[in-house]
Amino acid sequence: MNRWRDWWDQATRDVQHAVHALDVADYEWSAFAAQQAAEKALKSLVMARGGEPWGHSLTSLVEALPADVASPPETLDAAKRLDKHYIPSRYPNGFDSGFPGKLYTRGEAEGAISDAREIIEFCRRHLPG
Repeated sequence: MNRWRDWWDQATRDVQHAVHALDVADYEWSAFAAQQAAEKALKSLVMARGGEPWGHSLTSLVEALPADVASPPETLDAAKRLDKHYIPSRYPNGFDSGFPGKLYTRGEAEGAISDAREIIEFCRRHLPG
């Protein structure tokens, strides 16, 4: 059974969560939820095309898309930026000192949401109707 639609539905919920976290100034969680939304959207696309996605690197997922799914440079750039939020947004040892809740900014969270939306829209255009 191909569960791509379940992954897609969770991706859309995750980006909504990113916005909610932004609204309450949980910027690190907003950035992480945005990364997760993009990861799940990309995995949904891979599954919808009959593939088996692996890993958490958005860059790798974009680069591994089938040849008939042309990824524009802005989608790959968004993936590269979001990859940087996978660990540091959650763990203090992602930084020399301090902790994610102290160090993440509103601008970083807003950028992550924008990047996630870029990837989600790219995936939406290539998913089955």
